Parts: sequence; C-alpha cells; structure tokens
Amino acid sequence: MKKILVTGCNGQLGRAIRKEYENDGVEFINTDVVEGDGVVSLDITDVDAVLKLVRETRPDVIINCAAHTNVDKCEEQWDLAYKINALGPRNLSIAATEVGAKMIHVSTDYVFEGNGTRPYTEFDEPHPISAYGKTKWEGEKFVKEFAAKHFIFRTAWLYGDGKNFVKTMLALSETHDELNVVCDQVGSPTSAVELAKLIHHLEPTENYGTFHATCEGDTNWADFTEEIFRKTGKTTKVNHVTSKQYKEMNPASADRPAYSILEDYMLKLTSDYRMADWHDALDVYLKGLEG
Repeated sequence: MKKILVTGCNGQLGRAIRKEYENDGVEFINTDVVEGDGVVSLDITDVDAVLKLVRETRPDVIINCAAHTNVDKCEEQWDLAYKINALGPRNLSIAATEVGAKMIHVSTDYVFEGNGTRPYTEFDEPHPISAYGKTKWEGEKFVKEFAAKHFIFRTAWLYGDGKNFVKTMLALSETHDELNVVCDQVGSPTSAVELAKLIHHLEPTENYGTFHATCEGDTNWADFTEEIFRKTGKTTKVNHVTSKQYKEMNPASADRPAYSILEDYMLKLTSDYRMADWHDALDVYLKGLEG
C-alpha cells in the first residue's frame, strides 16, 4: 500500500488531497501544526522532527501543503515566513531523499514580480516583490537542491474547503450593500479540487520538475467577485478600485503582483492533462457549498 505523508493536512489543499485519494486505498500520514483526530503534530521547521517522523513512517510520497500564506503578515514576520516557506520544504526534501520518497511542493504565482504582458511560463525567471514571494522562491530552490525526485506546482488564487476569497466575499455580501475590490490585478482563480486532481495525475509518474498549475482562463479580483455574486444571486454592488486606491485605504497591505497569469506550459508540453476553466471549477465549488 502506498504511503503518503501530507503536511498542512487541515488546509484547503490538504483536505482536497485527502478527498481526491480516498478511493485509492492509500495510507495517509496526516500532519499539521496541531495534533488532532488522526493528525500527527509536525513542525516542518524542525529538521530533526521531520527526519524522525519520515524515518519512522517511511512514506513513498511527501506532499507539502504547509505554508505561511498571510501575505501581509509575512512582511512583519520575515523570520517565521522564511522558516515555514523555505526551511520547511528544505527539511522535507532532505528527509524525502533519505528514504527515497517523491517530494511534492506547492508554490505560488507570487514568485514573479507581476509586471508582465503575457502569461508566465516555467522558463521565466522569478523576481518576487513581497516577503511571501521571496520566501516561497527560496523554498523552491531548496526543493530543487535537496529532493532527488521532486514536483513543484506553482498555483494562484487558490480556494477550497477553508477560509478563502470566495467565502469571504459571500460573507461580506450578507452585511454590505457595496464592496471595494481591486480591478487591476489579474490572475487565474484555481480550485483546490482541480489542483489536487493534477497532483493525483502526475504523482505516480516520473515526469518531475516545475509545473504551473492554475485553472484555465483569467480575470481580475473585481470581475471575479461579480461572477461569484452573479452565480449565487447576490445583489451587492462591486466598486472597481485600483491597487493604489486600495493601498491608500489599507496602508499595511503588502505589494501584490499586478499581472500573475501563469500558463500551464510544461503540463501542455509533457501531458494531455488539462485543468478546468476557472468558470467551470467555480460552478462545481459553489454547488458544493449549497450542499
């Protein structure tokens, strides 16, 4: 029976991964920062703790869903962000290589500065502009250096079972007649379910490397919000504001990439697999919320 160790198992992607594999007869070693029902407490920033658990359990695959994803907090908590987003993947990669496991690491569109005019491919050089992006880029480099067999999946605008943009907008619509949403940042909203499907598809293969992994199509945050409201029958008005205007209203917010559309180029070159269009993935997600 295949053994898969998942870090950040209670996060949006961690939950989607477990659900995606539920009919495979896989033995999961579920880990997160807090111990719980069937969940082992693991601090991925502690290399000794990581090595101890991996040596004891000897997984075939390690899927790292753990990250410090609060973009604004990362600016204030550089050391913590670096430990979680860079040293954590490093420690897991060292352990994976020791036991011969495949290492799957999830990264982000924030590794790019976001001033492009065409979708970024895996061959474009990262230039992150935020602490979050910088630490995630360092994490990627450690995975490449220490994991003999690795997949790196860069995703963007992720939403799933947990706190996310879609749920936040729906909750705000219950108490607001209008909302200010940024209109000059573009990207590809991506369902955690779709990302989990892609990981499930590539994990058994030896098609190693870095993959962009976002749903097809693109939009901006304001139009995305309007589409969420349209599909759910909400009448809240969406005011389109620029990043500069939003920054003036929220001075503590970190810089975000203005253009972070990722092209799933390596996937298209090496596989027939395609991720769903973001509109279709959103339909599936919203239908699940209704249920």
